[in-house]
Amino acid sequence: MTMDIHIENLPRTIELVADEGGPVLRYVDQRLLPGELRMEQTRDWRTVVDAIKVLAVRGAPAIGLAGAAAMALWAAYDGKGLEAASEEIATARPTAVNLDWAVRRTLDEISSSEGRDVSERLFSLVKLMEAEDEAANRAIGENGAALLGAESRILTHCNAGSLAVVFYGTALGIVYAAAAQGKIERVYADETRPVGQGARLTVWELSRVGIPTTLICDNMAASLMAKGCVDAVVVGADRIARNGDTANKIGTYGLSVLAKEHGIPFYVAAPMSTVDNSLPDGSGIVIEQRAAAEVLPRAIEGVDVWNPAFDVTPARLISKIVTEKGAFSPEELAAQL
Repeated sequence: MTMDIHIENLPRTIELVADEGGPVLRYVDQRLLPGELRMEQTRDWRTVVDAIKVLAVRGAPAIGLAGAAAMALWAAYDGKGLEAASEEIATARPTAVNLDWAVRRTLDEISSSEGRDVSERLFSLVKLMEAEDEAANRAIGENGAALLGAESRILTHCNAGSLAVVFYGTALGIVYAAAAQGKIERVYADETRPVGQGARLTVWELSRVGIPTTLICDNMAASLMAKGCVDAVVVGADRIARNGDTANKIGTYGLSVLAKEHGIPFYVAAPMSTVDNSLPDGSGIVIEQRAAAEVLPRAIEGVDVWNPAFDVTPARLISKIVTEKGAFSPEELAAQL
């Protein structure tokens, strides 16, 4: 029996639009959720860089689109210092490969413009990338849903939903596609310390769409698995090495170990643009270190804080990597590359 879900209740996370004065980037300020859904807009590429850094825009595919849009705004309103501007945009956050990938794609477009209007060409490119992103997400959803059985109970971590992309989602895209097929009984969402993307963003999304949802603290996952309440773990990714090692939000590695112990399939969902073919394995992935205040809002003298934003899950702990091209074991993905 299919589930009555309402994807239309989700906003488009990020979108470049044209008005009489030129291109404008509109985006959800995710720092305000779940209390307030606010669409910000800007014509300033530097504002986009700041939005990426402070997590107003987050999620690897959405960050990539934001980077491409920032380049389009640079071309429309600035046009000076291409090398410096593109470097500043591409390095706004270091771990998500999609950001560098998207900026390089705009640079390729600029180099092939041959004197034609760069601003118009980049605007058209960003609109194409938006359409490609949604199509890829929906394909990931269908490919991942095929892996799930009836009445599946899914555990997820961080937010790899519509808020992490232009629209629809990667890990939650699988949930949405499976729910439309009547395969989802419930989603358990880790709160995802220290920033709480699961508690603030994932459960907000799922509740708006109409998916039965239970929020848990990160340290409850093992007990939930031991009780036999989890049929699959589905997470996103910020960078995937050539051998399948995967960087995702801190805590993902621990879940993969728990899933292996309990015999639960562990699925990673991401577009092919998240695969970094230049890295043979995960040891070369740069892990972003975030501010201590995210963990300890009030500093305590003599106490240091270690706050990596991501960890790396070894390929051997991943059952399938689900992309728009299909669902592959890490070995199969390496062969594809």
